[in-house]
Amino acid sequence: MRKTSYVVTFLVTLVILVLNVLSAERPDWIVINEPEVIDGVKTTIRYGLMERCQRNIVEDGRFKYVDYKCRPFPMRVMDRCEQENRNFCTAFTSARYAAELGIGFASVALVALLIGVSTHSRRRRIWRAVAGLVALHATFQLIAFVLITEVYHRHLYAPFDHAQLSAGYYMNAVSWILGMLIAGGVVTTGISADRGHAWAAGNRAYRPISG
Repeated sequence: MRKTSYVVTFLVTLVILVLNVLSAERPDWIVINEPEVIDGVKTTIRYGLMERCQRNIVEDGRFKYVDYKCRPFPMRVMDRCEQENRNFCTAFTSARYAAELGIGFASVALVALLIGVSTHSRRRRIWRAVAGLVALHATFQLIAFVLITEVYHRHLYAPFDHAQLSAGYYMNAVSWILGMLIAGGVVTTGISADRGHAWAAGNRAYRPISG
């Protein structure tokens, strides 16, 4: 494969990794804007893969008070993970682990790209490993996406009945879609390079010796 192809793959994979890290850490995969029970009191609850954050805003025209607190989520006792919310907690925790594994595979893919691009012989071979690592990254991000989607649409957690999907969720979607596309692109380019196509292999394309 051309060195240019690896550079493009590296840059896109780096973008994917950044998206993964940001989405995994953001506490806004699912957001609840609670109705105002008391005039001037607004409550917003945000759920991420790692924490739950609640913001309370109290206004009476003359002053404004804001209270913002976060805690790990889900918690075994507070979120009743051993009782009626067992399936929900299992799915939510599994989504977090899947996202973390995806981040790990994307990181290893970047290292493989840095090592593989150093010589022509390595560039001819490393594309298979890169494609596999990026595909694994995208697969685990997709698993996290599917689990959160299932939790949300099946109403496995009562507070989510009036919730909305938000930024962290959609950032995850962009990351695994890009991952699938880049993995497919690497496979296509790698196979074409192995077959001697100049657009994929460059000026030093491999051609079998005819005898």
